Amino acid sequence: MSVLHIVNKSPYDRYSLDTCLRLARPDSAVLLIEDGIYAALKNAAASERVQQALENHQIYALEPDLQARGINPDNMIDGISLVDYDGFVKLTTDYDKSQSWL
Repeated sequence: MSVLHIVNKSPYDRYSLDTCLRLARPDSAVLLIEDGIYAALKNAAASERVQQALENHQIYALEPDLQARGINPDNMIDGISLVDYDGFVKLTTDYDKSQSWL
């Protein structure tokens, strides 16, 4: 069963991302929203873990949340795909289940 894992907490604040990546199966994807998008930044504390996760998972970041935080998409880790709200909705229908990490 494929799962869309939704992470909304900063990797600097909680261990939600680490737990998500440890438990996610290879057919799963990760969507970074709200403060979770800080995990998408190059040269950040979570960069190495996210780059390793890209080998097994598709990783997305919600573009309006990047914009709201003044983050330039050029500062994101290569391989992370940006989605808008419509893309977010589509992802929830593309996967069998959604899991939010609080």
